[in-house]
This record gives sequence, C-alpha cells and structure tokens, in this order.
Amino acid sequence: MTTFEALIKNRRSIRKYLDKPVETEKVDAILRTALMSPASKRANGWEFIVVDQRNTLVKLASCREFGSKFVADAPLAIVVAYDAEKSDVWYEDASIAAIIIQLAAADLELGSCWVQVHNRAYNETTTSEAYVRDILQIPDNKHVLCLITLGYKDEERKPYDEEKLAYDKIHYNQY
Repeated sequence: MTTFEALIKNRRSIRKYLDKPVETEKVDAILRTALMSPASKRANGWEFIVVDQRNTLVKLASCREFGSKFVADAPLAIVVAYDAEKSDVWYEDASIAAIIIQLAAADLELGSCWVQVHNRAYNETTTSEAYVRDILQIPDNKHVLCLITLGYKDEERKPYDEEKLAYDKIHYNQY
C-alpha cells in the first residue's frame, strides 16, 4: 500500500483531542498546503481563519443545533470561508481546500473533523453561517463552508475495512 493509500485508509473523523496545543510549525504546514489547493480558474477565493482561543472555540461549538459541541474541546479549528464573487464554483473549491487541510493534518499525525456550517441552522431564525460570521467578524460577502477541528487524538478509530467498501457504487462506461 502506498503512503497515500495508507493515509486515506487511516484518516477518520476525530472528535476527542488531548489537551495539548498544536505546534505553530504544524499549523503553518497545514495552511501552506491549503493555499496550494486547486481552485477553478485559479481564483483562490478561499480564506482560512485559525481559531485557537478557548472562549471563541466554545462559542463556535454552538454553531449548530446538533453535532458541533466537541469543538469546545479542540485545541484549534480552521474555518474555511470563500469569496463567492471570485468563482461560481466556490463550494467545490472550498470543499477541496477543506479536505486538503484534513489530509495534511493526518499526514502530520493529527486528528481532524469537518463541521458543516453552510446550509445548517444555529436556531430557527439564524443560520450557522451567520452565527459564525458574527463571532469571527467575517464580512457578509464571504461564505462559510465549514470548520475543521484539529488536534492530537484522544481516541483511536479503526481504519476503513476494505472488505466492507461499497464496490457496487462503481460503474464502468455506463450506469
């Protein structure tokens, strides 16, 4: 198995982190890879907000009604935002950058988890996106796709079992 295959097989969503900060060098390396992410027409409309202040992480943990509480205990999160005026495929470009952040983290033996923000609700009247924008003072013309938590793993997840992969989802030449 190549190193990339092993990386993909072993990268799993991690929601429990050790109470240990991520070194600046590792954060910088992850951000460098994010800045190399492919983007349609090389628009590079993505922007990344690194959050490592505990009180801000606690606020961000409430960005959705369900599934984001663990953000409060993460050492840091990277918010993936995008200027939609730069590209009509901002969602795709930002998604590529987000997964590259996760793969770079896994390569550095860090855990990560994607927390979807776009098209999610903070409550009945406020979107998760508006909530995050307000906390981080992100301009209204920027979309917030997700936040990626990062840290040293405090849980172990089994690698993907290749025997259980959905090979029936693969089609050749026609459906």
